[in-house]
Amino acid sequence: MWLVVSKPGFLTKEFTEGRRLKYLKPLSLFLILNLAYFFFPVIQLFNASLKTQLLTPFGHWYGTIISHKIVSLGIDLASFTLIYNLKTVGFAKLMVMVFVVIASLPLNFLYAKSKRYFTDHIDYTVELACFNLLINAILLTIVAPLGIGRLLNEYTLTGIFICTNLYFLIRSGREYYADKKAGVVIKSVVMILFLKLALEIYRAILFFVTIGSL
Repeated sequence: MWLVVSKPGFLTKEFTEGRRLKYLKPLSLFLILNLAYFFFPVIQLFNASLKTQLLTPFGHWYGTIISHKIVSLGIDLASFTLIYNLKTVGFAKLMVMVFVVIASLPLNFLYAKSKRYFTDHIDYTVELACFNLLINAILLTIVAPLGIGRLLNEYTLTGIFICTNLYFLIRSGREYYADKKAGVVIKSVVMILFLKLALEIYRAILFFVTIGSL
């Protein structure tokens, strides 16, 4: 975990180049952090409650779907919200890899000259997901009760997400893809936009999977 934070991209580089005995596999680390995160899913990162879904760009459309679903089930909004939130946590645990695969797709074009395979980009995105689970989910959940919880809203969380991911993408771009300074900064900014898009797509898939199961 310390290597993921202090030397982003190093763990994946060691793994893809065959030096694996000294380190925990990125996927194994991801599963451990994912399990820890979903014990206390306070920060709405990969888990998305009904309230969080309604705040997404598709929230108005989701509201119409939810209204029809409530009528068909014959329950009130409070009961539906409780059932939905319990269901979606279970699906989110299984579906985080959907986000990983979607987020890895732009790397095939941004780093087309890096001679990395499709699976190498996925391995890299697994480490990126580990970083986000550790810093932007678990760590923020731990420090929130210490007095800064009231400062964490949609805007501050977005700012933290952008800054921390830029740090990871720039550092790991140099380490893993051996990219030049100017190029890696531009590509990292582009990747931030794609990460946001990947998160919205993932949440949309999670919403419809959850709704379909009710």
